[in-house]
Amino acid sequence: MRVMGVDPGLTRCGLALIETAPGRAVTALDVDVVRTTADEPIERRLRAVHTVADEWMDVHKPDVVAIERVFAQNQVSTAMGTAQAAGVVALAAAYRDIPVAFHTPSEVKAAITGSGRADKKQMTLMITRILGLQKPPSPADAADALALAVCHSWRAPMQGRVASLDAQVARSRAGFEAKVAVARESAASRGSRGRGSAADQERARAAARGMARTKGVRW
Repeated sequence: MRVMGVDPGLTRCGLALIETAPGRAVTALDVDVVRTTADEPIERRLRAVHTVADEWMDVHKPDVVAIERVFAQNQVSTAMGTAQAAGVVALAAAYRDIPVAFHTPSEVKAAITGSGRADKKQMTLMITRILGLQKPPSPADAADALALAVCHSWRAPMQGRVASLDAQVARSRAGFEAKVAVARESAASRGSRGRGSAADQERARAAARGMARTKGVRW
């Protein structure tokens, strides 16, 4: 499986491609950083990110694109730009019917280092070791994109198993609820028939009492 990792951003957008093998073996195939300057109009900056993402997907043909999930930050403008960059990359993948997965920074850190609070230095060191690189990827956006790709390649099988188990539980619950509904309907039907029989019996008794009174018999 080929995974394209994307660390979204307008000033720097990290792109990486890895290939997975059975087990947890991963190999880095390519890495790049798209750079734009703050004095450019926003639409041109987004176009630059979209153009490079398009080229990557056409050339590398990834099986899935893993993008960092954007959270609100203190600088709203920075968060907005990051979200917009993530959006144009996801759009490029959607036009090619490539699945897109989003991972939070803490999920990526936990997958790579074992701690959701690891700093960038620890992340870079671990991703260098995991991929067997001769030197740490630079800038940090490149390392983050590689980490996202590796994170998804390791988490996806587990997420697939969890989704399969969730589906089994949902099917089991639906079957149970259907059986309960049938049992309730059956019980209600039996109760209705029981009430009908009691009414019939009462009417029969009333008729018998009426006949008895005409003959002078007391009940």
